[in-house]
Amino acid sequence: MEQVIVSAEDLLAEKGPVAFVDGSWFLEPGRDGAEGYRREHLPGAVFFDLDTVCDHASNLPHMLPSPEQFAHAVGQMGLTQDDAIVVYDQQGLFSAPRVWWTFRVMGARHVRVLNGGLPAWKAAGGKTSRSWEFPEVKTFTPSFESQEVVSHDEMRQLVERGGAQILDARPRGRFDGTEPEPRAGVSSGHMPGALSLPVSEVIRDGRMPPAEELRTIFEGLGIRDDAMVVTTCGSGVTAAVLLLALTIAGHQDVRLYDASWAGWASDPDAPIIPPR
Repeated sequence: MEQVIVSAEDLLAEKGPVAFVDGSWFLEPGRDGAEGYRREHLPGAVFFDLDTVCDHASNLPHMLPSPEQFAHAVGQMGLTQDDAIVVYDQQGLFSAPRVWWTFRVMGARHVRVLNGGLPAWKAAGGKTSRSWEFPEVKTFTPSFESQEVVSHDEMRQLVERGGAQILDARPRGRFDGTEPEPRAGVSSGHMPGALSLPVSEVIRDGRMPPAEELRTIFEGLGIRDDAMVVTTCGSGVTAAVLLLALTIAGHQDVRLYDASWAGWASDPDAPIIPPR
């Protein structure tokens, strides 16, 4: 099975070259991933800004960039599609899976997530650096893996006609419609047929639990091994955490609805299950 996550201890024991990517992004206003990166990051790590390397023509937050835009941005970071890349974040495990998924969609061949992120690295005795890194510019040749992405139109068809199991990573109150969405003007509720799996239920102390535990969680929800599973959340960040968890658990056909709830609730014709 493809290795998609690595512990700090195992990473410190590796001998080959590794390119570190800090993919920190914070939902809380006022918290800045770039500032945290300047203060402390893994040796040689570059910073990947989800709100910069994205589709600026979209009115939705941090949607996937074009392959050309992505390739230019990460080439400036000194990365190629053949590098051994490890993505982490400053919180432990929150936004790194979104960056990991983006690299996968764009054709990176060897990309993993550091389980537990910066805190786990430091706890294991890993050294850190300061300031900003300025690597040599490289060429990243993209290969867009469209089958890993679900567009809004495709999501409408899946909801209306069936054909996939849908997992929603938002907190259960937002899923049920009993708590407001953090984005102004966006109603809460959920898509017909969606299942609720708050991202907090697949993370233990900032880390992803073992595959066996994840399989138990998914089996308890009725997720079938032979089903296409589409993950969604508020804006496509924590949906990637569920996608990573499904991949670790051994599910083969897992995809992410990029627009997520921000896109679904913005469509006046999209069906929504309202508050109970």
